[in-house]
Amino acid sequence: MVNTSSPTGTPGAALAMLGSLTGAALVRALYSRSPTTKASSSMKTLAPDPAKTNLAARRLNRAAGTLAISVLCDSALEHYRGDFRNKMMYTPLVTAAMALCVSAHGTMDQRQTPHVIRDTVYVLTAIVGLIGTGFHLFNVRKRVGSISWQNLFYGAPVGAPMAIGLSGLLGYLSERVRETPPGQVPMMWGLPAGRVVGVVSGLGMVGTTGEAGLLHFRGGFHDPFMYLPVTMPPVTALVLGRTALGPAGTERRATRWWLRATAILGLSGSAFHAIGVGRDMGGWRNWQQNILNGPPIPAPPAFTGLALAGLAALSLLEDHPDD
Repeated sequence: MVNTSSPTGTPGAALAMLGSLTGAALVRALYSRSPTTKASSSMKTLAPDPAKTNLAARRLNRAAGTLAISVLCDSALEHYRGDFRNKMMYTPLVTAAMALCVSAHGTMDQRQTPHVIRDTVYVLTAIVGLIGTGFHLFNVRKRVGSISWQNLFYGAPVGAPMAIGLSGLLGYLSERVRETPPGQVPMMWGLPAGRVVGVVSGLGMVGTTGEAGLLHFRGGFHDPFMYLPVTMPPVTALVLGRTALGPAGTERRATRWWLRATAILGLSGSAFHAIGVGRDMGGWRNWQQNILNGPPIPAPPAFTGLALAGLAALSLLEDHPDD
């Protein structure tokens, strides 16, 4: 039986420390200065730097890899708990592992051209995310009561497969940035790449927040820190969307620090969930059961991956202004 009382002692102190660190990052997001704002205006007349374009692409590879490892570990636990009753449940593990490998390769690759294997894996990963969403939705609908709170709480998580889909999409976008001809501004579908990546990252945060909100609502928000992943990322998505869709001269200092605070939130969320597992009956001595039934430890870094993608979008907007 899960202990839902307010944490005390060592767990309470750890939660307070993690919450304080996240709060400190948020305060810094509001009051820190960024030296790049003025610099970007002086760089508008310079020709686009291919090295900076490649750096932004590698940052997107890193964001895609962060999402991939989060999905790989999370789906491995969840599908193991489901005893892999359907052999298709192995698919996200394979594709997430492939996406992680090509993302690591892309992060280290300083060539100015896309890679056909990376491209193929990323497209396949995005498709698997879409198909997986359909599978999970079907799982919920076939239960007694169809679409209901009970089934959304305890059926296959409808939004979870989209995380691997986002990993594939961000990786695909990284390859589009990388194929930019030297001396040109990175473009996607006739739009500046930084704006496209910013919108995709913001929408991904909104969707991930919905999934986190559903599960934390199931937990009754019994700890105040459970409100952080349903409040901070939507604000980050909002300011990122404003930056991505606004004028080229839009102030980006607050956006950058909201993204950094959200990245920290994703990492600290895993620590929060680990403490939650330890508070279940038997604690970590009973880890084989509690790690399956407690809060998912690998899930929160999905926010980190999306925040890293948002930071890559800011770099594109600053290094390649479109006005």
